[in-house]
Amino acid sequence: MTAWRCGCRDHDGFVRHDQDAAVAAATVADGARSALLADLLGRVAGCFPRRETRQSCGQMVGGLLMELEDHNCWTIAEAAGHRGPHRLQHLLSRAVWDDQQVLDIAAAWAVSHLDDGDAVLIVDETADEKSSADCVGAARQYSGTAGGIALCQVAVTLTYASGRGHALIGRALYLPAGCAADEEHRELAGVPEEVMFASKPQLAGALLDRAQSLGIRAAFVAGDEVYGGRELRRSIRQRGMGYVLAVRANHVVAAGSGRTVTAAGAARMIPARAWQRMRTGSGTKGTRRYDWAMLQVTSDDTPDGQDGGQSVLLVRRHRYTGQLSYYRCWTPGPVPLSRLIAIAVIRWRIEVGHRWCRSSCAAFSWLCSLFLVGLVFLRCPAGAGVVAGRACPAFA
Repeated sequence: MTAWRCGCRDHDGFVRHDQDAAVAAATVADGARSALLADLLGRVAGCFPRRETRQSCGQMVGGLLMELEDHNCWTIAEAAGHRGPHRLQHLLSRAVWDDQQVLDIAAAWAVSHLDDGDAVLIVDETADEKSSADCVGAARQYSGTAGGIALCQVAVTLTYASGRGHALIGRALYLPAGCAADEEHRELAGVPEEVMFASKPQLAGALLDRAQSLGIRAAFVAGDEVYGGRELRRSIRQRGMGYVLAVRANHVVAAGSGRTVTAAGAARMIPARAWQRMRTGSGTKGTRRYDWAMLQVTSDDTPDGQDGGQSVLLVRRHRYTGQLSYYRCWTPGPVPLSRLIAIAVIRWRIEVGHRWCRSSCAAFSWLCSLFLVGLVFLRCPAGAGVVAGRACPAFA
């Protein structure tokens, strides 16, 4: 490439100018992130009764946003210039501060930035594998993260997603029935007396109640098969929202004729011409396309005094393997197939939040997600302890 003069000095023009632009963009992005972080920390400052605790909070969050090989109390303390991890471990396990208030303020802050009038609330769970059953709620249970049965803790989480980005805004530790009934486990793990066993759909309902009490509104709720039961679906409708919830193949629906069939049986009733191939995003292997169709079904979850609305079964078919996935949907009025597909697809954003991924469309989205996952989610009940810098989620 021919050297040329740009006014500063002779250099390889295209390469150097691209580098300068990248550096300038990174500087602006870092300044915007710092301003957002300062704003968020300023809003939650009143939740920390001691200055030292508030400073440790800022250092912990700053460390979680650094590019470190691993994020735990040791590595973050080293990056912050501490001699050891004791201050940060104290913040997570013993320091006095209102973690629920921090979560509520941060959630409202994120929603104020992300709200576009057409948001979706996503309920799901994430698991954290453990080496010991001494951690609160740790038991051998199914974990999608682990890909099967594993010794782990499970937390039900709530994500707010819109066209502007997404952020985790709520969490609740799932306490398995065996752990809830084990007096020794409760005492060693510091489980509060008032905490009883609650199913994952019940925890999801409580998270939705909490969000509603904070003034957080959404048009729809999305979730996987765990959350497709009638009780949660009815409670979602009582809150004035629609839903797109995955269900299993043996889920029973009432078809338009009035007879009851399984979701798999209903899918066989869909005419071949009713299937539509739709693009649902891009991945590492290229554009993802599936065949989609929907079938009108009879609602089985209408709250007292509410109209029937539109209840459909949405079916997704893999275009090569023919594998089917099913979604139970309800909307106040008719909506196009593309709208239901968009809601079903947006559910995967919660997996992005679980992987601590930074949203490319809005800096404050991933910043808030990291803040919540990295600090409030690590807060544990007294006695639960911190394992490798990570503790169990607090009880909601």
